[in-house]
Amino acid sequence: MIHFTEFTLANGLRCIVHEDFSTPMAVLNVMYDVGSRDESPEHTGFAHLFEHLMFSGSVNIPSYDEPLQRVGGENNAFTSADVTNYYLSLPAANLETGFWLESDRMLNLAFSENGLEVQRKVVVEEFKQSYLNQPYGDVWLQLKPLAYQAHPYQWNTIGKEIGHIENAVMDDVRAFFGKHYAPQNAVLVVAGAVSEAEVRRLAEKWFGPIPGGPAYQRHLPAEPVQTAARHLAASAPVPLSALYKAYHMPARADDRYHAVDLLSDVLGRGKSARLHQRLVKERPLFNNISASLTGSLDPGLLVISGKLNEGVELHEADAAIEAVVAEFLTQDVDAQELEKVKNQAESSLVFGEIELLNRAMNLAYSKLQGDTNLVNDESRRIQAVTVADVRAAAALVLRPENCSTLYYQAVPAEVEA
Repeated sequence: MIHFTEFTLANGLRCIVHEDFSTPMAVLNVMYDVGSRDESPEHTGFAHLFEHLMFSGSVNIPSYDEPLQRVGGENNAFTSADVTNYYLSLPAANLETGFWLESDRMLNLAFSENGLEVQRKVVVEEFKQSYLNQPYGDVWLQLKPLAYQAHPYQWNTIGKEIGHIENAVMDDVRAFFGKHYAPQNAVLVVAGAVSEAEVRRLAEKWFGPIPGGPAYQRHLPAEPVQTAARHLAASAPVPLSALYKAYHMPARADDRYHAVDLLSDVLGRGKSARLHQRLVKERPLFNNISASLTGSLDPGLLVISGKLNEGVELHEADAAIEAVVAEFLTQDVDAQELEKVKNQAESSLVFGEIELLNRAMNLAYSKLQGDTNLVNDESRRIQAVTVADVRAAAALVLRPENCSTLYYQAVPAEVEA
C-alpha cells in the first residue's frame, strides 16, 4: 500500500505527496500528459525532442544539471507514446532546489535557434544509432505502421521519419510547448523525507504563479477493428532471422487488461512459459521467444517475438507459433499455471515498489489515468483474474485475423570493396 495525499493548485497542477521518512532522500517527478500519440502526423518525434530541449536550460537557469549536481542531485527523463516524464532525486534537505529547477523550465523554457539546432542533431544521431544502424533497431518502425492504420501509435516515439526532426522549425516547437507543457497538463509527485505541509508551501511558491490555461482535449482517431491478418517481410544484416506477431488488445484501463497481461505471461514470460517450452526446449526452432504487452493507455498490442535458430525458415517458425496459439484457444489455462503467473506479476509489483522513484512514477501514472489510488488496486485486479477471464481474453485477442506478422530475414552484410 502506497500512502499519499493530493491537492490541486489554482492553475490546474495536480500535486501528490508520498511521505517516507525511512530515507534521507526525496524524489520530485513531473509527468506531462503528452506523448508521441499527441503529435501531428507531419511533425512526429516532437515529444521526444522536448525531452531533450527541456534540459537545454530555461531563461533564468542556463544549465539545468549544474545547480542540481551541486546539491547532490541527479535527474533523467523518458518519453513514451502516452507521457513525457521528468524526474530528479536529491537529499530531502535540498528539496527546494528541485522545485526551482522544474518550475522555471515549465514557465520559462529557453527557446533559441542554437539550442534547437544542438538538440535536433542529438536526436537525429540517436535516430541513426539506435534505430537505423542498430541490429533489429528498425523493427518497431516497421511493425507499428503494420499494426496501426489510423491511431497515432503507428509511429514510434523517436518519430515516423528522421526528416521530421531535421526540418523542425522554431514556430512548430514553440506551439507544441505552449499546447502541452503547462500546469493543467502535468502531475507533480514529491516523495521521500518530505511533509505534505512543506510540499504545499513549495508548490504554491514555485508552481503557483505559473499561468494555467484550458486543458488539452485529446481527440485521436480510433483504430478500426482488424478484420484480416496482415503480413510484412523485411531483411537486414542481423545475426539471426526474427519473427514478430502483434495482436490488438484492450487499453490499460479496460477491465480485461489484466487477463490479457496474464495470458501473455502464460505464453511467453520466462523459460517455463509455453512458447519457450515448446519452441526452444522441446522443438528447438527458436533461439529465444517471449510475449509482452505495450501496456498503453489507448488500445495496445500483445507482441510475440523471437529470434530463430540458424537454418529454420520463417514460415516454419510462424506455423509453430500459430499451433501453440491455436491450442491455447481450445483449452482452458491450468489453474496452477495461472496462479504461477499471478505470483510472478505480484512479486514484480512488490519489488518494483521498493524504489522510491518507482512509487512516485506509479502515483503520477495512476493520476493521469483518472484515479491515483489505482496504484494500490493493481494487486487486487491481478488476483481477481479467473480461468474464464483468460479464456475470454484469448478468444478476444488471439484471433488470426487480429494479427500483424513481420518476417525479419537475416541476410549477409554487404562487404565493401
